[in-house]
Amino acid sequence: MLPLTLRSIRLTLHVLSVMVWVGGQITLLGLLPVVRAAGGDLGKAVGRQFNRVAWPAFGLAVATGLWNIGAVDMANQVTEYQVTLFVKLFLVALSGIGAFLHGQSKTKVGIAVWGAVGLLSGLLAVLLGVQLVSL
Repeated sequence: MLPLTLRSIRLTLHVLSVMVWVGGQITLLGLLPVVRAAGGDLGKAVGRQFNRVAWPAFGLAVATGLWNIGAVDMANQVTEYQVTLFVKLFLVALSGIGAFLHGQSKTKVGIAVWGAVGLLSGLLAVLLGVQLVSL
């Protein structure tokens, strides 16, 4: 059996936190028709409960992401790697901002637009993260 390393723990924590953040948004999107059909304040209650799990996961993803960056010798990385990392960091920030504004929105359009921004930027950040570790 391979030895358990700090790198394995760091990457596992990062992947798990991103699974909760992005995967949770996908799950909520799939549950949305049922939640809406139930009516009342169920949608808001589900959203608040999800936030209790999602925001700490986002924080852990950011923390472990910074830890991941600290483990890379950036001086030895090609420009394409550095640009990809910068774009990924921008998308992570946009995902957090989009999710925050989704939660603050009072109109259906604002809720839909910011929810889409949060999820799509999160999905693209995942793609770029996979690219970065695949090199």
